[in-house]
Amino acid sequence: MPTPSDTFIENRDRIQPNQTNNYDTAHGGIVMKFMDEVGAMSAMRFSGEQCVTAAVDALDFKRPIPRGDIAVVTAWVFDEGETSVKVRLTAERENPLTGECERTSESVFTFVAIDEDGRPVTVPDLEIESERDEQLRDRGLDAQN
Repeated sequence: MPTPSDTFIENRDRIQPNQTNNYDTAHGGIVMKFMDEVGAMSAMRFSGEQCVTAAVDALDFKRPIPRGDIAVVTAWVFDEGETSVKVRLTAERENPLTGECERTSESVFTFVAIDEDGRPVTVPDLEIESERDEQLRDRGLDAQN
């Protein structure tokens, strides 16, 4: 059975000029795309199946990510249903010269595991084996409240 730690993924993308808006910061849609992709990777690692996005909880953009900074997206599975998984996602901006990080966005995405015909399939149960697993699960559950 997979654990939250097994599904933890952190990905980095440097914000390029073609990914920015008129304010020279990352388009919100670009940040959401990064979050969706990393969330799907986490869900697939958990389920062992292809996964598609089913829902996105409130996604607030608390601060921008300037061009040239790095978008750091983290994801982990914290809950499961019969065919779905809930993934906690955070995005931060990281200064590439100093390593300074600041939270920019966060959300919970729900993914559904599907077979090769696109039909939902059962996912395994989430297992909690360590203190880190408990912390990750609790951070995900707290995000929903």
